[in-house]
Amino acid sequence: MRKTPPYRTPEEQRALFPDISGNAVNGRGERAPRRPSPLFWHYGVDIPHKALQDYYMQRFEAFPELQDFHLKYGGRGARKPPEKPATPETDTPEAWSRRVKECALASEGDLVGIARVDPGWVFEGYEAPEPWIVVIGVAMDHEELAKAPAIPAAVETMTQYNRGTRAARAVANFIQGAGYHARPHGGPAAGPLTLIPAAIEAGLGELGKHGSMINRSYGSPLPPPRAAPRPPPGRRRGGRGGVLTALPLVADGRDVFGADDFCTLCRVCTDACPPDAISRDRQWVRGVERWYVDFDKCIPYFNDTQGCGICIAVCPWSRTGTAPKLAEKMTRRRRRLDDPD
Repeated sequence: MRKTPPYRTPEEQRALFPDISGNAVNGRGERAPRRPSPLFWHYGVDIPHKALQDYYMQRFEAFPELQDFHLKYGGRGARKPPEKPATPETDTPEAWSRRVKECALASEGDLVGIARVDPGWVFEGYEAPEPWIVVIGVAMDHEELAKAPAIPAAVETMTQYNRGTRAARAVANFIQGAGYHARPHGGPAAGPLTLIPAAIEAGLGELGKHGSMINRSYGSPLPPPRAAPRPPPGRRRGGRGGVLTALPLVADGRDVFGADDFCTLCRVCTDACPPDAISRDRQWVRGVERWYVDFDKCIPYFNDTQGCGICIAVCPWSRTGTAPKLAEKMTRRRRRLDDPD
């Protein structure tokens, strides 16, 4: 049963919607695989929902706490990479993977995983020729996030965007200093590919019903920036960074511990979402049946609240200290179902 009053899209935002639905751009209902299309947080390219993106940015400028956030909250880290040596340093892929992870965790990252880049993650019109991506996760402060949709939650999001970017730049600098190509990215602007599928493939967690990732240790307050999209290409939460690189690495595997099973039976975020944007059932999206957040319903409220975040704040996995216990419980349940004897 819904416990939140319904949200009505203001007429001023309704007038900004293009003829094409954001859900159509995202590929909802499509059973054939294809690359994602740019939708939100893309700058310098033509996107159909640019007027809505501009609306958000205009409102964003009205809050002093959020202005020039890249210069506050610890900043974004070093932009200038070190000079590459004449001869690249040599090591095994296994050793490089260990060293890269050590660098990420020593540079403010809370989680780190490695995945081989899937061309299907790359946005149309973008290129990502690098074979590897290092995904870095930084946890959010649930006490601040729980204030969503108030501004302190947005400040926490920006703080973690900065931290994720600093970590990504530190890892890229480390790789470049060893003589290899590396390209860092941190939110909130979208990068060349969607980060959530990469993060899941790198073992950082499972996709939750609210469209963000759930980690077995940190739960839902593990931000995404939507390299996009948080959930659908177009929405993201919090602090994640990525580094595309040609450094020879070893891929990590997925970590399946039962978050998806839990979401199947849980309705907390669907009932708490003011615009009723969170689907109760999985949907087909560009050839994959998965959880999906309705872009056309979500983005007006997202714009009005400078990022919302209610769905992540109310998620049972978000409560401090809860995620490890839930993960253990759901893992045991999966084992019983897989091996009833």
